[in-house]
Amino acid sequence: MAKTIVELGRPGRRGFRISREPMNVAVDVPEEYLRSEPPRLPEVSEPGVVRHFIELSILNHHVDKNLYPLGSCTMKYNPKMNEDVASMESFTGLHPEQSDADVQGALEVIYTLQKKLSAITGMDEFSLNTAAGAHGELLGMLIAKKYFDDRNERRTKVLVADSAHGTNPASAHMVGFHNKAIPSAANGQVDLSILDRSLDDDTAVLMLTVPNTLGIFESRIGEIIELAHKRGVLCYMDGANLNALLGRVRPGDMGFDIIHINLHKTFSTPHGGGGPGSGPVGVRKELAPYLPVPRVTRDGGMFCLDHDSTDSVGVIHSFYGNFGIYLRALAYIVRHGADGLRRVSGTANLNANYLAQALSETFPIPYGKRCMHEFVASGERFKRYGVRTLDIAKRLLDFGFHAPTIYFPMVFPEALMIEPTETESKETLDEFVAVMKRIAQEAVEDPELLTSAPRNTPVRRLDEVTANRNPVLTAPIDEP
Repeated sequence: MAKTIVELGRPGRRGFRISREPMNVAVDVPEEYLRSEPPRLPEVSEPGVVRHFIELSILNHHVDKNLYPLGSCTMKYNPKMNEDVASMESFTGLHPEQSDADVQGALEVIYTLQKKLSAITGMDEFSLNTAAGAHGELLGMLIAKKYFDDRNERRTKVLVADSAHGTNPASAHMVGFHNKAIPSAANGQVDLSILDRSLDDDTAVLMLTVPNTLGIFESRIGEIIELAHKRGVLCYMDGANLNALLGRVRPGDMGFDIIHINLHKTFSTPHGGGGPGSGPVGVRKELAPYLPVPRVTRDGGMFCLDHDSTDSVGVIHSFYGNFGIYLRALAYIVRHGADGLRRVSGTANLNANYLAQALSETFPIPYGKRCMHEFVASGERFKRYGVRTLDIAKRLLDFGFHAPTIYFPMVFPEALMIEPTETESKETLDEFVAVMKRIAQEAVEDPELLTSAPRNTPVRRLDEVTANRNPVLTAPIDEP
């Protein structure tokens, strides 16, 4: 082993930077990893570096560039003010091992966000510990399992609506429950007669997505929850689509026992690149003791992390989740206020209905043109020309739009799940409609345009099966 000196930048306002007075730290490095000569690094001017990264940024599609209508993913614009808040040195300079007394401001942020989410949803208590929506589902199922274990009730079955998000059955299965799907009726809502027959003493949880992935609100939600509660069943709401309900109706008031919501969807925090995410879980007061530790509590004028709950399901995340996401979400909520959040849901629903009406003659909507924040259209009529929904999605890239979610939900073939969100203008929506109608015309007149799309993107159509099985994760480096 050789001792080599590594120069570390000193902490600057936004992280570490190159220092004129470096701190010299001796590091043990194996001989085989030491260079015998300096690395071959190019000499590049500042404009050259900036232009390089700007060019890279426009090669990929992203929400800052144009519409990203991914149904059920709510890819709304991320306000830059939120980024400024999350970048404040008073937050970025914190360390998770600091004492509670040192981080009172951060703990107050968490505590305040918990209370605001309770007010927005009507749930009694919240935990922010989870790292994503599916992680929140997992926590909800862990809470349900411990609840029934403590009551000496061996319930092993979870009912999941077929219009729910696809992660719901996976989350229930991971906890040890068995899943049973509840089909939709002709109106796209839960079939109450089948639900009633499926509820029994072995049923632990009913999992619903409200509004569901068809963009439809369960108009008989009160009857559904009453049926479940009569059998002692807990009602879980996948609240990923909460942006459709803000200021209109609260899940707690509907009677739900557990809910997770996605800060990275409803409250505008970043949602790209696989995260970071956050899926806070809210519960009614009887289930609050089962929430994970640590919990942020308030004792007089002091905030603290409470690790001592004896009934808790335990620790589900190192430290306390993705704190930067909490800052962004809280900034969004405070900036909008109650009236603003109500306008968010109104505009999200209006935009989706506007698109549904404009596209329904070209892309039929099997469950009707009235929806909430999203809708599911069908591209099945174009199969006769050799064109599938995947081809329509690929062709959209040539016009500067990201594709909608495709082939989900699987309640009818060739599905296109479209969600415009509330942050898009009418001009953008009209442009999207025009492009979709043009693609429909191309499918009839020149289907090869679609089956070979995209045609003007940096990378043409990939063999996706091979790419998944044999991913190339690094590019070769050309020697000078």
